[in-house]
Amino acid sequence: MSLLIKAILFLIIFTVIVVVHEGGHCVIGKRNGIGVKEFAIGMGPTIAGFTRGETKYSIKALPFGGVCIFEGDDGDESSPKSFRNASVWARIATVLAGPAMNFVLAFFLSLFITASVGVDKPVLYSVMEGFPAEEAGMQAEDEIVSINGRKIVIYRDITLWTMFHEGVQAEVVYRRDGQLHTATVTPRYDKEADRYLFGFTGPNGYTKANPLQVIRYSATEVRYWVEVTVKSLLMLIRGRFTVNDLSGPVGVAQVVGEVYEESRDDGLYYVWLNMISLTVLLTADLGVMNLLPFPALDGGRLLFLLIEAVTKKRPAEKVEGVITLIGMSFLMVLMVYVMFNDIQRLVTVP
Repeated sequence: MSLLIKAILFLIIFTVIVVVHEGGHCVIGKRNGIGVKEFAIGMGPTIAGFTRGETKYSIKALPFGGVCIFEGDDGDESSPKSFRNASVWARIATVLAGPAMNFVLAFFLSLFITASVGVDKPVLYSVMEGFPAEEAGMQAEDEIVSINGRKIVIYRDITLWTMFHEGVQAEVVYRRDGQLHTATVTPRYDKEADRYLFGFTGPNGYTKANPLQVIRYSATEVRYWVEVTVKSLLMLIRGRFTVNDLSGPVGVAQVVGEVYEESRDDGLYYVWLNMISLTVLLTADLGVMNLLPFPALDGGRLLFLLIEAVTKKRPAEKVEGVITLIGMSFLMVLMVYVMFNDIQRLVTVP
């Protein structure tokens, strides 16, 4: 029964994210006069579907993304509703709408989380004895304002900074009794925690927010997860992470299961809240990944369209098609590799 619940939760999260992403493409495309031949969730053979108007809506057998197929995607541009026959700005808006809707979804879900739980304000709960923060004169209840000029809005901003600036000396600006103070602190490696620490903890719980703060901090929540994704990609490029650290649908399903197991003893409300929080992370991540200027991703298609908008000339269709095919082939191989690693990790978990 527990396995069935985990599978259902994963499918709900996956479906919501895909429908919102592909729905963005579909709705904006139709509003710009572009015909949509098929709106599909998943990949592979169709297991269910129906047709309404000119569009077939279907569910595929494999839960690995989704697709919005426009008129002309098969190379036939004879239809006046063909994607390539639309203006370049209509096409840019249509392609951009998918990732944009992922961020919109993340924001609206964050509204619910922030209104329900509150905010992790960067106010220190305690300062650890013998660590750099104490040596620099910092105390409990100090509010961190900035680190090396980087504005700190939520406590997780501090954790994120130390994660990507291991051992780097920092000028920490903090507020105490309404007055700003500055301390020079160098994070120290802690063997027990296996990471670099300033030597403070916080906050002790979440702070409730008023309606205006809920809106502000919900935007901060989306910004935070976008920043996590972008910086993780930079670490991958620099060799700090490897392809083996990536996760696909199987890995995500496992994470959903772990979050469910950790939450269920606290009650259905917390299961629901944690699933929404996980959805925020995943939809923001998908929005960023799809904007990468790589062939076969929305970002790759946007790159071709921006070149067309600037030069007033369309890239050769055959050249664009070959580049997209190569990119798609690479992504399919990467997907299979990541899935294999996910399954291997799943099987070897004690």
